[in-house]
Amino acid sequence: MALHKLFRLSSLFRSAVSLTLRRNIGLSAVLFNRAKDLDPIQKLFLDKIRDYSTKSKAVAGGIVDAGPSYEKGVSEEITKLQRLYGTGDLTKFPDFKFTEPQLQEVAK
Repeated sequence: MALHKLFRLSSLFRSAVSLTLRRNIGLSAVLFNRAKDLDPIQKLFLDKIRDYSTKSKAVAGGIVDAGPSYEKGVSEEITKLQRLYGTGDLTKFPDFKFTEPQLQEVAK
């Protein structure tokens, strides 16, 4: 009986130690990766993301690297939609206003 409890306690201890080691190894791998230089692919990827971030801040809400042909196409499509569905600002999400229905009490 005591031997059975000892084996059960040993397996619980092993699983707890295993989980702790896995977490620590994962954390140390991340820290080790940051300590050494990035590989060229990661560096290129991060450079592109940073470049896109600076370009998107410069455009201030517009499309990054959009040429005049893109802007012309967008304006033509907005004109078509305004002709089909009426006037209004089609670049904004519409405001929906729902009124609460008036319920009538039913006599029994």
